[in-house]
Amino acid sequence: MTKRTSINDAILIEDGQDLERIVKDKRAQWRANNAKARRRQRRYKKKLIAELPRIITDNHSTYPEDEA
Repeated sequence: MTKRTSINDAILIEDGQDLERIVKDKRAQWRANNAKARRRQRRYKKKLIAELPRIITDNHSTYPEDEA
């Protein structure tokens, strides 16, 4: 069984296609129907996208020479 997508996986996103590759639903076969599986995937994608600004801010704070 594959590992469920974690919020920490957001650091692996460099472009939009990475989001599709990273988000995995280990319980996809157990969902009642495909609509519920798609809805769950959308929620995880939204969580990862919401995490991106924090990661970008953290990256800029680790490289203070870029601010000058």
